[in-house]
Amino acid sequence: MSTMSSDVDQATPKYYLLKTEVLGLIANLRPGTLIPTERALAEKYATSRTTVRQAISELVAEGKLGRIQGHGTFVAAPKVTHVRQLTSFSDDARSQGLRSDSTVLALDVVGSDAEVSAHLELDQGKPVTRLERIRLIEGEPLAHETAWLPGKLPRFKSKLANSGSLYAVLAADYGIRIADVEDTVETALAGPADVRLLGIEMGAPLLVVHRLARDVGGTPVEWTRSTFRGDRFRFVSRVKSGN
Repeated sequence: MSTMSSDVDQATPKYYLLKTEVLGLIANLRPGTLIPTERALAEKYATSRTTVRQAISELVAEGKLGRIQGHGTFVAAPKVTHVRQLTSFSDDARSQGLRSDSTVLALDVVGSDAEVSAHLELDQGKPVTRLERIRLIEGEPLAHETAWLPGKLPRFKSKLANSGSLYAVLAADYGIRIADVEDTVETALAGPADVRLLGIEMGAPLLVVHRLARDVGGTPVEWTRSTFRGDRFRFVSRVKSGN
């Protein structure tokens, strides 16, 4: 039976010490490998199952471990890097050699509400194209995205289905080229809708990103709200000096 080191600061919480031990345990394991059960870990490290549960929950929230009800806890795949620049979800996935896909939940033309109108600088009630999708990487749902685009876009559904990339379709088929984007990122906890759409647990960490995109003339051409799984994404912002 293993025990956690007694040489550490006594003020360090037991669950945190165990968390460090488990990180060492999984360091060389392949993604998808099941780890021992809570009971087995409690026995191995001579601690309570409550302590084990707290350590495991934090590692799941941080994306180091994954958990499927009834199947156990496993080593998670590395996080997907999402580079916030003039690229799309599809572009970022492709650059990392990952397969991206989308499930369209809604695609329609609606009257813009007050919030959408304010961001797209339109009169309230003006028509906007609303695209709601689940974004997937290697078949796993990782983000829920709703985009609003000014006006009606003829044959948009078929063109998007052929390409998959919103920015590619806007540029190639509608002459709309993104020249500038502004992203606002905040954190949130998963609610019932997120649980249903992304297959995560209640209270799981989320990254919520609002993107406002403008064309070369400074006109807003896209406003998008994206909810990313905090356990599976990390964001990188690249800024070049003007000097």
